[in-house]
Amino acid sequence: MTIHKMKTITFQDTDYETWKEVALASLKGQPFDQLITKTIEGIDLQPLYTEEDLLKQADGVLAQSISAIRNSKNETGWIIAQQQYAKDGKAFLVELKNSIEKGNGAIVYDGSVALKWEQDTLTEIAQLLPEYPVFIKNASADNAFLEVFNLVPTDLRATVRGAVSALNWSKPKGYVNVRVVCADLWTVHHKGADAVTELALTLAQAAESASSYKSFDEFAKDFYVRFAIDTNFFLEIAKIRAFRVLWHSFSSAYNAEKQIPVLVHAETSLRSYSKLDSYVNLLRAGNETFSAVLGGADVVTVHPHDVLTGTTTASRRLARNIQIVLKEETHTGKVIDPSAGSYYIETLTAELVEKAWKLFLEMDSYGGYIKYVDGPLEKRLEELSEIRQDEVAKGKKSLIGTNVYANLDETLLPDVKDLQIEGRFAEQFEKSRVLYSTSQPKTTLLTFGELKDYKVRADFASGFLATGGIRTKQSPAFQNVQDAHNWLATEKLDYVIVCASPEYIDEAMDELLLGMPSEIAIDVAGKFDEKRSKDWIEKGLSGFIFSGQNRVEKFLEINNKWKGAEEK
Repeated sequence: MTIHKMKTITFQDTDYETWKEVALASLKGQPFDQLITKTIEGIDLQPLYTEEDLLKQADGVLAQSISAIRNSKNETGWIIAQQQYAKDGKAFLVELKNSIEKGNGAIVYDGSVALKWEQDTLTEIAQLLPEYPVFIKNASADNAFLEVFNLVPTDLRATVRGAVSALNWSKPKGYVNVRVVCADLWTVHHKGADAVTELALTLAQAAESASSYKSFDEFAKDFYVRFAIDTNFFLEIAKIRAFRVLWHSFSSAYNAEKQIPVLVHAETSLRSYSKLDSYVNLLRAGNETFSAVLGGADVVTVHPHDVLTGTTTASRRLARNIQIVLKEETHTGKVIDPSAGSYYIETLTAELVEKAWKLFLEMDSYGGYIKYVDGPLEKRLEELSEIRQDEVAKGKKSLIGTNVYANLDETLLPDVKDLQIEGRFAEQFEKSRVLYSTSQPKTTLLTFGELKDYKVRADFASGFLATGGIRTKQSPAFQNVQDAHNWLATEKLDYVIVCASPEYIDEAMDELLLGMPSEIAIDVAGKFDEKRSKDWIEKGLSGFIFSGQNRVEKFLEINNKWKGAEEK
């Protein structure tokens, strides 16, 4: 092809219907709905978004949302706020100074961990406050760290920026740029809350808190939000953007003359973190951090990959560098709303706005934030948590290194004493790994036929059991049941899983069960019709291993049958 011909080539426009025809052809008979993902928020994520989708969903909201988001931040970029994990005050100061030197831009303190503070240490930290913003969470009025605010000279207090969540604490005079009213979604997030619930609770708490202020503007300058950002990349981007739009509407309802920006502090969620194959948490943290940045968070805290078992200098550096790389390499900090203009994200933002506002009005009609929290919220969170935990247990949601691609040589380290995360997805698998860490049944994949007949099922069964901490070996590939019986009689096994083609299992299972040693529990890899399954179980089959099964329940079942057989 000549350069001239290349220059004259044009590309034909393709409409949605043409794209859909090609997509249907690629599905090879499966329904188009196969490409639609349903979220826990009740949103159907489409495989393709167009301008028509956006206008249909966001009609009347789009222009408002763009304006609201762009007017909701005072400046571009975000503050890198690395938390310190030291066990005493002096170590905290050393760690803080080191992190600031290496790129951290804030002082972050978690008051749930009791530290011993000395006056000279607090004085030195107080000297940093006018230069670096401070973010304090989970504190109470008697926490000694709060003394730093009394150590800052009066004439410098107006230069101190930040946010403090401390129960029954009143900030000293002069700290006009320190926010003290927090809508903290960290706990409900980890208990299972979806994005819609988090957003609605934020507004409900704001409405509750605003009533104690003389004016809405005074309240708005004191208010901030702490979001946990999970691994659902696009949804978490839209969650932060949806909050900006909702805040605009909320402010308008209070007849605010102008929108006062609310500080959004985003932290990487720990509900997807695992103690197993913990380096995968780096990927989760990177995903979550990028969501927070693209969503427009003002402050971002990244938890190290080993935060559940104890951080190191190296892990804190890696966590800090996630933000530094994003800031230096992606240029996302140079614009107010880096994800604006995407049909997908704009539509998703509008859907969250609509659903969250509706739920907020329901909370208000129920009696407001406190009554809703004391009433229906707990049941809602239990239902949402059960759905999430079930998705992980059945492999519908993948946790690499935990419920898929498990490494059995991984050492399961103990929890950090002061860090308890309710609702963490991996915990149910970690408990199983502990259960089988000291002793476990002698387990073999009982294979029949050629490699092609059993490999897929054997690989699946091996991987399935590994996620629970059960090690497997593979038998020779037998050509008939009698040879398998002879081999089993000499091996002294506790548990076998039959791996063969469905046709061979149908043909040979009755004979295999007839001659099985009574002390061996036997399962089949695969799912079979109800009549055949019931018949085999009546003849001595223990059960089945198949895709979509609740793995955690299966691991307990295996353990109970094995322990029961041992006791006999």
